[in-house]
Amino acid sequence: MPNDLRAVTVSRRTLRLILTVHGLIRLVDVAELLAAELVSNAVRHTKGPVALRVHWAAGVLRIGVWDTDPEPPGPPHPLERVGDLLEEGRGLALVRACADEWGWQPLIRNGDTGKYVWCALTAAA
Repeated sequence: MPNDLRAVTVSRRTLRLILTVHGLIRLVDVAELLAAELVSNAVRHTKGPVALRVHWAAGVLRIGVWDTDPEPPGPPHPLERVGDLLEEGRGLALVRACADEWGWQPLIRNGDTGKYVWCALTAAA
């Protein structure tokens, strides 16, 4: 996706459609929030394109966002401070609070550098 804030809306709607078609409607609300935060961070803090990846296996939904900046994401603010933050600084705190796991890794592909920030949701039986 191009580096444009409209990518957040596109990713939310696409994710909702994918999860609904595959019978994973119970994960939609939280997955949309997590994807929106990851895509928003990538668009706001990098200059190049971003990509959203969704993977479902063994009862775990992995949501990841690639961007062109190899620098690690900033540390999440403590959840207690999120209410004090207006528009910035709450994304990774929400990801940390809502996901079962999250992390990041640097990526190098075809000479291009970047990073992949991901989170995982485990589906309740």
